[in-house]
Amino acid sequence: MSLGLLSNLEKLHVGGTSLTGTISEVHFTALSKLEVLSISGTSLSFHVNSSWTPPFQLGYLKADSCKMGPKFPAWLQTQKSLSYLDFSRSGIVDTAPNWFWKFASYIQQIHLSNNQISGDLSQVVLNNTIIDLSSNCFSGRLPRLSPNVRMLNIANNSFSGQISPFMCQKMNGRSKLEVLDISINALSGELSDCWMHWPSLTHVSLGRNNLSGKIPNSMGSLVGLEALSLHNNSFYGDIPSSLENCKVLGLINLSDNKFSGIIPRWIFERTTLIIIHLRSNKFMGKIPPQICQLSSLIVLDLADNSLSGSIPKCLNNISAMTAGPIRGTVYDALEADYDYESYMESLVLDIKGREAEYEEILQYVRMIDLSSNNLSGSIPIEISSLFGLLFLNLSRNHLTGRIPEKIGVMASLESLDLSRNHLSGEIPQSMSNLTFLDHLDLSFNNFSGRIPSSTQLQSLDPLSFFGNPELCGAPLTKNCTKDEETLNPTAVEENREFPEIPWFYIGMGSGFIVGFWGVCGALFFKRAWRHAYFQFLYDMRDRAYVGIAIKLKWFHQKLRRYHAG
Repeated sequence: MSLGLLSNLEKLHVGGTSLTGTISEVHFTALSKLEVLSISGTSLSFHVNSSWTPPFQLGYLKADSCKMGPKFPAWLQTQKSLSYLDFSRSGIVDTAPNWFWKFASYIQQIHLSNNQISGDLSQVVLNNTIIDLSSNCFSGRLPRLSPNVRMLNIANNSFSGQISPFMCQKMNGRSKLEVLDISINALSGELSDCWMHWPSLTHVSLGRNNLSGKIPNSMGSLVGLEALSLHNNSFYGDIPSSLENCKVLGLINLSDNKFSGIIPRWIFERTTLIIIHLRSNKFMGKIPPQICQLSSLIVLDLADNSLSGSIPKCLNNISAMTAGPIRGTVYDALEADYDYESYMESLVLDIKGREAEYEEILQYVRMIDLSSNNLSGSIPIEISSLFGLLFLNLSRNHLTGRIPEKIGVMASLESLDLSRNHLSGEIPQSMSNLTFLDHLDLSFNNFSGRIPSSTQLQSLDPLSFFGNPELCGAPLTKNCTKDEETLNPTAVEENREFPEIPWFYIGMGSGFIVGFWGVCGALFFKRAWRHAYFQFLYDMRDRAYVGIAIKLKWFHQKLRRYHAG
């Protein structure tokens, strides 16, 4: 049935279908009662005249991932009843028209992310409840906000200037802002001591800007803060003790800054934490055993600092890493839900030697990275109990001793990096059980003996084992030619305990000679036996030939039927 005949149609939901083609004015001629239009996730193109005036008044318009551009839809300004607008990923490459911001001030939710929409928002006052303008080309100073705004995501744009005027702006009423994401811009300056003006904040992301200075004490007034991301800036100094007031903090990301001093003890005692990401700073001191109290921890990244001491032996108490993801688990620190939509935290992790951004699957990551520190001692055997761990990196430290023998029970492990330490001994045979392992680096240690045999290990790059002169076997080119290279200490002790073993081989050899001539001699002197024996061999040969021929014919017939189908 043609849409033009559905004159009483009020709601049209075709989102997520395989519809293709072009939508024009003709399709909407008779739809004067249409209030809801959802065509998201389709391959439809919206192509109408720039002067088109629709016959309907929409209250809900969801057209993400449809082609609405490249021009900004002018007909939109005729929709006076609109409360929800989603033009994300719509191929718009244009400057937002002047009329749009005044028109949009009455819309509750605006989603324009992942386009190439430009415009200077310095003089704009945003009044919407939910605003997502991320991944566009907006520029100028940060816009002003009304107290009604609950979520502002303007990440990955070209906003510049000092951040202080925005943080210290005056409002006519108490701010309701819960999510503030202004990451990946060109903002500069220090964070002013104005955080008490934003009492409702739960998620703060200021990463990848040009910010500097110290974290102000007033940030500790955000008692409902669940996620704090200040990564990739130039912040310095200690982590302020006032942040201890953030009792529900679940994610803290201060990576790639210039923070120094000892990591506060309260961080390792905050049992609500699920992600600690403090890599690439100047932190020093030891990793306290209190970290083992964080039973919900899924990501621990303290790499590239100056931490010393040993690795806590109680890491097996982190139950989130021993069991792996549990279906139905909800992490409030990773997501903020709103009507129709949600805001999700993302995290850039250094895994398998490259950076990767995790967002929707972040809750399934299980990772420990303590690389590039000054840690010493042995690898705790208790670490083998982290059955759910996916990524383990202890490289570039001063670790000694052996790899735990039971490391092979860490069945979920995909990446293991122990390179550039002082580890020794043989590589545990159990490591051949790590069937999901696709990144391994044991280079520049003191390992010896034969590399265990498994499809996984032999398929790895030989550089994974480079810098261990006493290692041999595939994938290295050095062959294990001496018995001593494959003989473990237990076997040596057994040889010392049982010196009579050579006599065992002598007896076995003489027994073989007697048995061999007992059979062959009888065949040589008994013609009837000899004929019967060779007739048996001929029969076996014929049966094998017939069996193979039948199998080959069946295989060829099946192959022909497959190609014919």
